[in-house]
Amino acid sequence: MRRAASLAENGTWWAPWIGGSLVGIVVLAALLGPLVVGADPNRQDLAHVLMGPSREALLGTDQLGRSVLARLVYAARLSLSLGAMAVAAAAIPGIALGLAAAFAGGWTDRLVSSLADAILAVPGLILVLLIAALAPGAFWPLFLGLSLIQWVEWFRMTRAASRSALASPAVEAARLLGFGPWHILYRHVLPDLLPLFGILGAFGLGSAVLSLSALGFIGFGLRPPTPEWGSMMVEMLPYWNEAPLALLMPPLCLLTLILGLQILARR
Repeated sequence: MRRAASLAENGTWWAPWIGGSLVGIVVLAALLGPLVVGADPNRQDLAHVLMGPSREALLGTDQLGRSVLARLVYAARLSLSLGAMAVAAAAIPGIALGLAAAFAGGWTDRLVSSLADAILAVPGLILVLLIAALAPGAFWPLFLGLSLIQWVEWFRMTRAASRSALASPAVEAARLLGFGPWHILYRHVLPDLLPLFGILGAFGLGSAVLSLSALGFIGFGLRPPTPEWGSMMVEMLPYWNEAPLALLMPPLCLLTLILGLQILARR
């Protein structure tokens, strides 16, 4: 009730609904789209290239006669699954190391913080590109690179928030009463961190999907003919005049997802 009243007073009670709806559209397309569309996203039909919307291809076809709609929904599934996996792989060590640094302090804190600072010294996309060069076009380097650049943010935010929680009167009272670190962690620290984890997860998923599309746009993403929003954009650029809808749909899908995640994260 208090949260609802606060949202109403701020005039932004509608923001979670809009953000959730935008993200939900993309998630439903990724989950149900392949079942509804049914077409093979890599099936070429050179007799029907750069066609407009039709009964067989609702959003038209690309330069190789492939269904734009089929490729969009499969690209949504790929982007969301890779982004979610990267966020999960970054969150687990980031949270664990952040809690350990906050609880232990001393050399543990200095060692992990130094490692995080060293990774931050290299721009994120550059680091992903360096790892992707090990196996161009493969899935695992992109997953590893996206996870590696994100765990630092989870570590730094968890460490800072945990320090504040550990300095609270409730934790001091629990220590005086003889409760151990596990009780303090699950009773007093983690409940305060859960909203932060939700925000970091939304931002992290958006960042991973955007980075994947950027890498695909510059030619360092997954190997063709894998459908991916960034590579779809660059493939259709030479044909923007013949098939403008096929060019506009991938960035529109990307905008819908990122905007929805940003709105949810800011709540």
